[in-house]
Amino acid sequence: MAEEEVADINKAVHPEQLSIEAATTDGIHVLTVAGEIDHHTGDTLAHALDLAGTPRPRVVVDLRQVAFLDSTGINILIAAHRALTESGGWLRLASPTGVVLRTLQLVGLDTLIDCHETLDQALAD
Repeated sequence: MAEEEVADINKAVHPEQLSIEAATTDGIHVLTVAGEIDHHTGDTLAHALDLAGTPRPRVVVDLRQVAFLDSTGINILIAAHRALTESGGWLRLASPTGVVLRTLQLVGLDTLIDCHETLDQALAD
């Protein structure tokens, strides 16, 4: 898979901040997220997931480096899933670990949005 472009949207200086690295691989938008997704940082993720006007957008959010996810993040992911699906695309989550994985499971988000153990699996399916 060839990496076509990489853009650094934000760099986390403190763990409670959020950084997102955006890349495109084989036409799939990959967002590598690091830090905490909450009401203080959610706008950064929402902005990165806003692909309005993109035909059939396909997006993978790599959660491997996310330490915390609250209801703000859950709602952002649900809204993005709906918007992308309505545009003929899809949203997949990759590599959620620890408390983030548990949160996704508790609220049932792992049954609404395709969740994969690795980024490679999310890109391949």
